[in-house]
Amino acid sequence: METNGFTSLFGNNKVPEILLSLLEFDNQVATDGWFSEGFEFMADEEKLMLSTYSEEPDFLNAFFPFAQADASGSVYAFWNPNSDIDLEETPIAVFGSEGGYHVIAANIHDLLRILTYDAEPMIDWDDISFYKDEEEHEPGTHSAEYKRWLNDRYQLSPTDNPDELVEKAQEKYQGAFNEWMERYLE
Repeated sequence: METNGFTSLFGNNKVPEILLSLLEFDNQVATDGWFSEGFEFMADEEKLMLSTYSEEPDFLNAFFPFAQADASGSVYAFWNPNSDIDLEETPIAVFGSEGGYHVIAANIHDLLRILTYDAEPMIDWDDISFYKDEEEHEPGTHSAEYKRWLNDRYQLSPTDNPDELVEKAQEKYQGAFNEWMERYLE
């Protein structure tokens, strides 16, 4: 994905440098595979997936979708309902392709650590979790390179327990997120 096309998805908001750097890593290194199972940058200018929840402009303007979370079309999006918070510190929500919406990370740094687990999130209406069978799981083609890149460049260590990071984010944001979402859902 081209950087210019990607940054246009964010309107007047400054795209976090770490996310642009990840896009560059993806464009240069992960061209023949993936660095984290299910994660794929996407350009959804129309916010089609999110509009299945609500077409209210205030709702759609509060989200900045930037990547698929799994092979079935679940979406990662920055949630910024006040539009006055730097996206680098904005929580990340995930919308399941078959329903469910949850805060998954307190910020982009935590999401990138979650991606080091190299497993798709399992999303339903009630919960989000991660699972992989250690004996059968085949790591992403560039998973090891991604972990090194993230640690070397940003001093962010891999996680063996992404659910812990999700729980931390949900303790801080999920209540407010659910309350905010209720305003727009029928």
